[in-house]
Amino acid sequence: MSSLPPSPAQAKPRRFTTVRTVLALVLREMSTRYGRTPGGYIWAILEPLGAILVLSIGFSLVFRTPALGTSFILFYATGYLPFSLYQGLSNTISKATNFSKPLLKYPVVTWLDAILARFFLNSLTEILVSILLLSGILSMTESRAVLNLPSAVEAVMLSMLLGLGVGVLNCALMGLFPLWEMIWSIVTRPLFLASGVFFLFDDMPKFAQEILWYNPLIHIIGLARTGFYATYTASYVSHVYVVGVSLTLLAMGLILMGRYHRDILNR
Repeated sequence: MSSLPPSPAQAKPRRFTTVRTVLALVLREMSTRYGRTPGGYIWAILEPLGAILVLSIGFSLVFRTPALGTSFILFYATGYLPFSLYQGLSNTISKATNFSKPLLKYPVVTWLDAILARFFLNSLTEILVSILLLSGILSMTESRAVLNLPSAVEAVMLSMLLGLGVGVLNCALMGLFPLWEMIWSIVTRPLFLASGVFFLFDDMPKFAQEILWYNPLIHIIGLARTGFYATYTASYVSHVYVVGVSLTLLAMGLILMGRYHRDILNR
């Protein structure tokens, strides 16, 4: 007795399901975050620009020249933008499952799709904003900066990797322990001050350097500045350390999400 012919769905399984799902989640978040507010993506540019201008004007009233070069706005942009990329990724990825929880009830949508969608959207947004702002700063100021593209790209990639690792781990921890979100917010408040946005690692006292070296963002921001200041070497930067910390956090987050994602989604 011959078997029945396979149905169209069985004969032609869906291809690139993950890619299509991630793309749909990206488009949904774009319309939700940027499509419902006046100005949309303009605010994504104005917010970091305003922060950089405030820092530049404020410190220019206190100091004659920045720690590197002659342009206050370029110095603080090269510190603020890598930090903003990390912070934006880690914060949005940590809330990925909560944001997409209604859609995660469908079998075709997984928690990993939600994380990847936020990672790609926020990475592209932050990178485009950084390119626009830095291009404008370099063209409008007499900074005499010499762009070292490989170092700048490395800093961006490391910032993305660290933001992904911290975000995935926090996504699991915040889902399992809701109090963790408040604890993390309190613990990391000094991070903006301790990541080298305002100062150079080399200018800090020895005892402070021994502590701050273990902050991966110190390495990322130092590397970013070597991409714009030819005379700055940042010999303290360790790619291996940043990658090691980022992959360790990412592995821990993926293990926890893989083991407990059902418990997190059912809360």
